Amino acid sequence: MTSLLFQLVSVFLLLLAPLLTSCQQPLRPVDCSAIYLQDKSKPSGVYTIYPAGKRSAIKVYCDMTSEGGRWTVFQRRMDGTVNFYRGWDQYKSGFGNAAREYWLGLDNLYYLTNNKKSELLVDMEDFEGRKAFARYSSFSVGAERDGFVLSVSGFINGGAGDSLSSHNGMKFSTFDKDQDTWPQNCAKSFLGAFWYYTCHYSNPNGVYLWGSDSTLYAVGVEWSSWKGHNYSLKTISMKIRPVL
Repeated sequence: MTSLLFQLVSVFLLLLAPLLTSCQQPLRPVDCSAIYLQDKSKPSGVYTIYPAGKRSAIKVYCDMTSEGGRWTVFQRRMDGTVNFYRGWDQYKSGFGNAAREYWLGLDNLYYLTNNKKSELLVDMEDFEGRKAFARYSSFSVGAERDGFVLSVSGFINGGAGDSLSSHNGMKFSTFDKDQDTWPQNCAKSFLGAFWYYTCHYSNPNGVYLWGSDSTLYAVGVEWSSWKGHNYSLKTISMKIRPVL
């Protein structure tokens, strides 16, 4: 009897072991905010996250310092080394290098903001070393079946002015998938990809042009309320975090 009981207990512990082990493992972070809350000493840099609903891990740049930190960066321009004039499939899935210039992907943006109130920070710098930002208290991206519609509101001025609210409610457009409200294709005309309407006040995915350049109108990396339509920024990054 004692031997049988011992065998039953052994089998029970053997079955329970994987569960106990998994409980001891740290939770997979769904975004940079979760990484920060696990360890507030973490520096800014590239981390692995597991957005809810995604089957695989993705690499992102986490900004742990700006405006309180916890930001998951989904768009980043800094030196013109990555071509952002790309088609729908690449903007859907993402491209570039999280350590440098990249676009996280519309699918990932949907998973990160779906059923979760998030805010947006847009940091930027010109070629004279001046910096500014724009912040929005509410930001989300809809599902692909609806065109990845942008929802943004609650503008807070950090010196850059508001060049995004006019894009609210727009579907995302690329040169091979025109979903703007202009008779022509905004992405083709302004050499970018964005939530265009007719057409834009901001063009962060435009051509990297190194400052003031009016050769072609409004095709640069722009935030027009700060520098106008013919000034291409040195850096711009768009980042989100959940509202706690």
